[in-house]
Parts: sequence; structure tokens; C-alpha cells
Amino acid sequence: MTIKFGTDGWRAIISEDFTFGNLRQVAQAIAEFIREENNSDPTAVVGFDTRFLSDRYAAEVACVLAANGIKTWLARADAPTPAVSYAIVEKEASAGVMITASHNPPRYNGVKLKAGYGGSASPAQHKRVEALLQANLESGKTPCRMDLESGEEAGLIVKFDPAWRYYEHLSSLIDLDVLSRGEIEVVADGMYGAGRGIFSEILTRSRTRVNSIRHHMNPGFGGIHPEPIARNLKLLMSTIQAGHWDVGLATDGDADRIGAVDGQGEFVDPHRIFALVLRYLIEKRGWRGKVVRTVSTTRMVDRIAHKYGLEVIETPVGFNHIADHMLKGDVLMGGEESGGISIQGHIPEGDGILMGLLLLEVMAASRKPLHELVEELLAEFGPADYQRTDMKLKRPVAKAKMVEFLLSEAPSQISGVEIERIDTVDGVKYYLTDGSWLLIRPSGTEPVLRVYAEAPTSERVAALLEFGENMAEKA
Repeated sequence: MTIKFGTDGWRAIISEDFTFGNLRQVAQAIAEFIREENNSDPTAVVGFDTRFLSDRYAAEVACVLAANGIKTWLARADAPTPAVSYAIVEKEASAGVMITASHNPPRYNGVKLKAGYGGSASPAQHKRVEALLQANLESGKTPCRMDLESGEEAGLIVKFDPAWRYYEHLSSLIDLDVLSRGEIEVVADGMYGAGRGIFSEILTRSRTRVNSIRHHMNPGFGGIHPEPIARNLKLLMSTIQAGHWDVGLATDGDADRIGAVDGQGEFVDPHRIFALVLRYLIEKRGWRGKVVRTVSTTRMVDRIAHKYGLEVIETPVGFNHIADHMLKGDVLMGGEESGGISIQGHIPEGDGILMGLLLLEVMAASRKPLHELVEELLAEFGPADYQRTDMKLKRPVAKAKMVEFLLSEAPSQISGVEIERIDTVDGVKYYLTDGSWLLIRPSGTEPVLRVYAEAPTSERVAALLEFGENMAEKA
């Protein structure tokens, strides 16, 4: 088979393409890549989420890396991707591997390759792993492997807990005193993923009361996609309303994404979380720097940055593109519409746990409920209504041909509003004169065509989505 790395690693259906045999081949290619870039004493960190067989898959990767002479720290239990990524930096490891399919459906699993800086490997590094993998498959090379016990006895595999050093680091990025004074009552929805129970553990010594739901081990995620978007958070919404809690925080399968629910049971999407935290960091902490967002993220971020004279950089979808700018320095905050967001002083990695804590700090500092904060935000930097439609594909879409078609068929206006300009940073994005926009792009992680729209009203969003879906069907 041909194994390709997408937006953030390799993902495939368990037992169909994601098998132990294929995983060993991928791990061998990663081992050779690590040794290429680190000739002396290469090391690695391996972690995993709560998916079916993730712990076994992670152990298998560690056994292959160890057999290639790479000392490997293997997580003892499931852990969030940002915790594993932080461990790479803290241990000064050469690279890392996270076994997860993130927000994808339960039938998927995957491999996220992390670089030594604690963020996703670059597209060039992914391509190199693909090339090494293909060469091994063509030559019939068998992956090296030692059993787990032998690896531990030889000191090549060391089991560890990445959580507590990560928690200590987070405490340096948030103001626990301010957060604690808010005495906020929180429902933490782990969605059965690697973020389960994390908020209660971090906030156990604060005055924040935390009620954890969906925090037990359930590799099938209760039959839902572990993505913190409105349609998957009905239980969180009803729990908030039934118990009169102040806020709900939800993290995806590997906890690098965040979603929220206010005290009235209404979903608060990552766009608004990004904007609220950005405004807080600028106004209350006095932070300055560039603001980086993906092409599918709200333009409210642009308006906040413009008010304070900050530069905004737009990137393709995928946190690795944001990480590139964070590594260069002078980035205040970077994020994407899916809920992967990070700030200066942190690793260049989306972090749903950190963003949830910062949102609590924003609420505590203002002493206002979340719905009021959102209303104030929209009054000053909105209005902004956002929706996304996911269209399942029966066959792959060639992005280049799709872009060519959408450009050739582009009208001068959509629903009576003129198109101001068209960008092709990632898919095709139509900017309209009323400040609204429409984006059509294929997903980089699953066979889905995504249509995104943001506009001043829900009616305008609906009109944009209808046009975008029709165009996508033709394409």
C-alpha cells in the first residue's frame, strides 16, 4: 500500500490499513529519519491516546525505535498530545511520535510525527519519512524490532509519566490566583479522549469546582466523533443546563483542540475563544506580537489585531504552518478554527488544555459570565456568524483541479454581494465586500470536502454555504 502523510501525520482505518505490520514499516522509516538528523545519541518520546489498541501501537513503535539504537521514553498511560510534545522539549529529545487520530472517527488511528522543538514535523520532514518508507518497501527491508522487556532491560525503553512536568509548565502560563478567585463552576468534557480528567487534576487545589463527564476509558468514544463541535456536545450542554454550571470545556481525542459551552448551554466555538483570549492577553497582560491564523479562522482576530496595531499572518490549514512562525519568534498567539491554539512562551503546538484554562482566567478576571463576554466581543469586533459543512467524498478530490475549476467558475457576486478578491492559500476562499467570506477545501486528514463561511448574520452564512455546497458538488 501507499502510506501518505496528510495535514498532521498518517491516519488510516484500524485493521484495514492501520495494522501492526504497516505501523512497524512507518516506525522503521521514522527511526531512519531520526538517525539521519541526529548522528550521535538520538532519543525519542512516544505517547498515545485512548483509541483502540493505541497503547499497544505505541509500545510497538518504541520497540522498533529501540532496535534502531534510539533511546525512547514511552508514556505509561494515555496523555494529551501537547503533554507528549512538551516532554520532547523538556527531555531535549530528537523527535517524538504520538499514536492518535485526533478528532477523527473511532475506526481511525494514526501517527503524529513531532520534531525536537515540540511541534509537528514540517512538510519536508514528512516527505523524507515517506521517501524512506517507500525505499524500504521497494527493497523488501524488514523493520528492526526488539521486544519491550529486552528494550527496558537494556535501558533503551524507559517508561515515564509526561503529565506533571506539563502541568507545572502550564501553571507558568496562566495566573492560577486570578483563576481561583473567580470560583467558577466548570463541567469538563473529556469526550473519552486523552484530556479526560485533566482539568480536575490541574485545578484540584484551586477554588474552581470541576465536574468531569465522559472521563472514563471508552475506545469507541461512545459512538461519536471526539471533535468538540456543537453537534457532538449535546451531553455537555444538557449537563450545564441541568446543574446551572458556569461553563463547559471540551477537548478532542488527543486534547490539542478546545470547544466550550456557556452557562446558558450555548456552544462557544474556537473562533470566539481565540478572540476572547487574544483581547485579554493584549489588554490585561500587555502582550504584543504577531497574530497568526489559518485561512479558515474568523476575521474578528484581524479586527482585534488592527485595533492594537498588530500584524496578522494568514496560513494554510494545519498547525505546522503556525508553528513555522512561532519558531521564528515574535508571535503573540496563533490558532485555527478547529480549536488548535497556542501562545508565546508555549510549545508551537495546539493545546486545548491551555486554552481552556486561559478561558477560565478571562472569565475570572472580568467576573462576568461567558455569554456576556461573547456579547461584548461581538458588539465591538463583530458581528460574526460562522458555520462549516463537511461533505463526505466517495473518491479523492485533486486539489489543484478543484481550485482551477472553482476559479474558472467564480461569479462576480454571491447572493447580491460582490466578491472583493479570491485567494488560493489553501483551497479557494472568496472574500466579499460586506466582510463575509466563503472557503472550499478538501480535508487533509479524512475523505471530506469542507465548506466554511463567516458573515454578519446567520442568513448570510446560510446563503454562502448553499452557494459553496453547490460549487463543491460541481467540482
